[in-house]
Amino acid sequence: MPEQKPKALLADKAYDSDAIRTDLKRRGIRAVIPPKSNRKVAIRYDKRLYKERNRIERVFGHLKINRAVATRYDQLAETFLGMLFLASARYWFKFVHAA
Repeated sequence: MPEQKPKALLADKAYDSDAIRTDLKRRGIRAVIPPKSNRKVAIRYDKRLYKERNRIERVFGHLKINRAVATRYDQLAETFLGMLFLASARYWFKFVHAA
């Protein structure tokens, strides 16, 4: 469980189910999930906030260029976090050098 209660859950259409939405509502977490096309009743969601999910997905995509991050070779959380730091620094250097 996270240290702080999240304010919202950003997820794609695959997580659009009544059970997930009910559980999130019970726990006081806002569901930012676009509805599936086969829903009878349209459900509104915050499109601006949902766009932030795309940014997160792109960052993970860039980090997964590093094979050790993509395949998660490390057994311990600490060593995996270290690999994430190295991959992030490598990505950041590439970005700064291009600017």
